[in-house]
Amino acid sequence: MTILELRPIAEHLLDAVRSLSADGVGVTRASYGAGETAAADFLREFAEKEGLQVANDRAGNIVFSLPGAGSQAGVWIGSHLDSVPQGGNYDGLAGVVAGLLCLLRQKRTGATPAQPLRVIGFRGEESAWFGKAYIGSGALFGKVTPEDLELKQRTTQQSLAECMTEAGADVAAIRAQEHLLDLSQVSSYLELHIEQGPVMVAKELPLAVVSGIRGNVRHNRVVCIGEAGHSGVVPRWLRRDAMFAVADLIIRLDDHWRVLLERGTDLVVTAGVVMTDPAEHSISRIPGRVTFSFEARSKSPDTLEAFYQLMQAECKAISRERQVRFEFDRRQRSDPAQMDPAVCAVLADACRARGTTFDVIPSGAGHDASLFANAGIPAGMLFIRNQNGSHNPDEAMEMDDFMLGVQVLDDAVEKLSGTAAQ
Repeated sequence: MTILELRPIAEHLLDAVRSLSADGVGVTRASYGAGETAAADFLREFAEKEGLQVANDRAGNIVFSLPGAGSQAGVWIGSHLDSVPQGGNYDGLAGVVAGLLCLLRQKRTGATPAQPLRVIGFRGEESAWFGKAYIGSGALFGKVTPEDLELKQRTTQQSLAECMTEAGADVAAIRAQEHLLDLSQVSSYLELHIEQGPVMVAKELPLAVVSGIRGNVRHNRVVCIGEAGHSGVVPRWLRRDAMFAVADLIIRLDDHWRVLLERGTDLVVTAGVVMTDPAEHSISRIPGRVTFSFEARSKSPDTLEAFYQLMQAECKAISRERQVRFEFDRRQRSDPAQMDPAVCAVLADACRARGTTFDVIPSGAGHDASLFANAGIPAGMLFIRNQNGSHNPDEAMEMDDFMLGVQVLDDAVEKLSGTAAQ
């Protein structure tokens, strides 16, 4: 049996999880929530029927393996099960399904890997729900703090600790920042993921090997506080307009960003949330309070820190000039990560052997693979071409591209684990 013969199973798994988590627009699988749990439960039931071994780890993630895999070091394949609200079906899920297909191919062909393959479906990778990314993978490495556990879910206002407890996670161990993963069990880590930008479509590339992952620094919530007033009676020189202050800040940051790009600096900057209070705002009211978010991403930790300090300096300057003040919630930071050159070479060789065109590109989006790479585990990622971007319901990965990617992933697993067929 070949990987390509498993295409009907791939289509069934992707379609079934889509149906389980459909929200009328796209799919919604909230981190440590009902949709994510439904996806995990469905994949568990499928895997157990196929004779695979399934277990939950202490962070609530789901782990699949061949029976008798034991605790010896092996290759891990992983990605996440959650989605953004009204998101696309393939972001994360495609990587988990890809890993399951590789495991299923081993099971059905009687392969005897020198190193076992384990597939992990992470919970809580998306930052949309609690304002923090990599929760399920981060908990394995002691990266989820007691402060993180108090973060509130965006719709239910439950704490992260409550949601993780409901999902069966060992919250006491997570709160103590224990390491929940024995690194001696992981010889290398692979992740297949859709590209979430337009580069591969523009270059007509079905696959790409990922060279590295940008880190980020962010505030989920910054509040600019000025003074509300009647729009018709307060002249400019007496105004403390919070909206104009925020607009001023965004323009200044954009100017700094442009200059840094001209110098060849790797950087992207976003203010994805800007809002006045609907209970107060009016076309005839000077906004006295504006809430916004801030995020910068780069492959360089020095660039992230320098731009963050620049943002802070501009906030202080605008505070003096416009008589406003800025209040920040807790700063969040994810470190950049470089993929392992040897693992990247294995993926590239597998692409060449299958005769497919590919490129080596960085990832602007974050992925669980960065946690493994920064823990010193040899890690590599494979991107699949995807139309219409990501974090929206219009993701349009082609199954031909996906199955080609799974084939390359399976070839890489064989190389890294020393698999032989009986």
